[in-house]
Amino acid sequence: MTTTALPLPRLDSLWRRISIWRVIFYAIMAAALYAAYLRAFHGLGSVSNLSDEFPWGIWIGFDVLCGVGLAAGGFTLVAIVHIFHIKRYQPILRPAILTAFLGYLLVVVALMFDLGRPDRIWHPLVMWNPRSVMFEVAWCVMLYNTVLALEFAPVVFERMQWRRPMRIIQFISPPLVIAGVILSTLHQSSLGSLYLIVPSKLHPLWYSPLLPLLFYISAISVGLAMTIFESWHSSRAFGKQLEWPLLMGLGRLLAVVLGVFLVMRLMDLSRRHALVLALEPRPEVYLFYIEMFLMAAPVLVLLSGAVATRPRLLYLCSVSSILGFIANRLNVSVTGIQAVTGASYVPRWTEIAITMGLIAAGFAIFRLAAKHLPLFEHAPAGNGREST
Repeated sequence: MTTTALPLPRLDSLWRRISIWRVIFYAIMAAALYAAYLRAFHGLGSVSNLSDEFPWGIWIGFDVLCGVGLAAGGFTLVAIVHIFHIKRYQPILRPAILTAFLGYLLVVVALMFDLGRPDRIWHPLVMWNPRSVMFEVAWCVMLYNTVLALEFAPVVFERMQWRRPMRIIQFISPPLVIAGVILSTLHQSSLGSLYLIVPSKLHPLWYSPLLPLLFYISAISVGLAMTIFESWHSSRAFGKQLEWPLLMGLGRLLAVVLGVFLVMRLMDLSRRHALVLALEPRPEVYLFYIEMFLMAAPVLVLLSGAVATRPRLLYLCSVSSILGFIANRLNVSVTGIQAVTGASYVPRWTEIAITMGLIAAGFAIFRLAAKHLPLFEHAPAGNGREST
């Protein structure tokens, strides 16, 4: 009796299904789930190095301050398309709204880890404190999440072919747009206002009466950079043609907004006689230089016109802008406070695991949405390749 051996799967096919990025993704999610378990059942002390001397760490500095800013592409693109009526940016509006929606949802999830009593996150709804900046931020983030859900709803309704809900959303679209821009303006600037109450605990290189305005302008700049970043990766991941003329326009606007931010920052430092502190050989000063370089380099490159025929260079400028923004927010929330108070804080690996897990989850959900929803319905089909 003879038996027929079953064919073994080809190694190259198996490798394509189990790529290095999938392995990394599952490893990050496994670590994040383990850290989440420890946080839920053993408290903050089991997963973080937070203390009474340093109660706000990476979950606030990165997950909230950076997360809210990195999601600013939604209100920026909505304002460009619907308020300034620059309709040529319509093809990249839906992905920007989805990025913003996911960003804000993940900010709320991050807060559930940072709050000592996450089960009481609903308290600002009924326990009002109008004099508190955090109360205003909580309400604005909650309302803006609702606005983003309604702005993204037409993508779902279109996929489900629900015509009546589509007409309702189109009818209320004008007030939604206005509400979204107002709410974003309020809470993006109010995140800077949180640090106005600690002038004696924040290093002068980052403390400024202009923090609310600086936070708002930097949010606009990183929103533009994130739109370029997301468009670049979407074109390669989903086989869409790179919207090069649109991204070039965003690049020029990015250079202007970043330039305004840097000029305001330097003028403010000069007016407060804080520039002299940048000459001291201290660790926080070196981080200040890194932050400024990451923001200034894209401005010089974009204004030089070197990106006109080099999409990859525009992409690198967006990456540098994003890293500069993150450096600025972490310097405000961590570096500047440690330098003055002398408090010691180094994130525990479980804190980083949860943060990385949120980022990985955001990428995964975006990919699923792009695969199953008409996210790029305005974008012409193409092979996603551009000259570099």
